[in-house]
Amino acid sequence: MIGLSYLGALLVSLGGLALLDRAHRLAFWSDWRRSALCVGIGVVGFLAWDGAGLLLGIFARGDSPHMTGLLLAPELPVEEAFFLALLCYLALLAWRWFDRSAAGREHGQRAEPSETAERDR
Repeated sequence: MIGLSYLGALLVSLGGLALLDRAHRLAFWSDWRRSALCVGIGVVGFLAWDGAGLLLGIFARGDSPHMTGLLLAPELPVEEAFFLALLCYLALLAWRWFDRSAAGREHGQRAEPSETAERDR
């Protein structure tokens, strides 16, 4: 059971980001197609980077009792894909929030994500 703890933590974290996204309509609840494309391209790009690093001997899997042991490729654990999805999703949410905040400052108002979500609809 301990082998699922890292993957479980990643999934809980992704769920928390999804709740924040839903509450403030930042990414997937604003435009799910564009958000999925953005996160997907990021994950694929980082997985390619990881693959190159593994082939060159720069990266190594390591050993941890907290990981499932399932591999996407030799030396590439399945948890890496979920971590990269978390990283890309977090970056997208941060970008959308900062973008909305800057737009609100340009208009001379305090930009709350929930207020600007109404304007973006």
